[in-house]
Amino acid sequence: MSDEAKDIEPILQFFAWDHLREDLKAVSMQFGAVAHWIVEALPRNPERTTALRKLLEAKDAAVRARIYQ
Repeated sequence: MSDEAKDIEPILQFFAWDHLREDLKAVSMQFGAVAHWIVEALPRNPERTTALRKLLEAKDAAVRARIYQ
């Protein structure tokens, strides 16, 4: 992720997936794509922040679901 993207919306750093193993990348990158779309398509306001935070929660849960035993 570029420093520019993090400067525009710091929460985007938590949607990075390059550091993950391949099976988790496949899950995480889908949420990252949506997060970037939200930042590009919607004006910055409290509701956009809420959308990103809830998406981050969903991404974390989906990654945990992938590794669930």
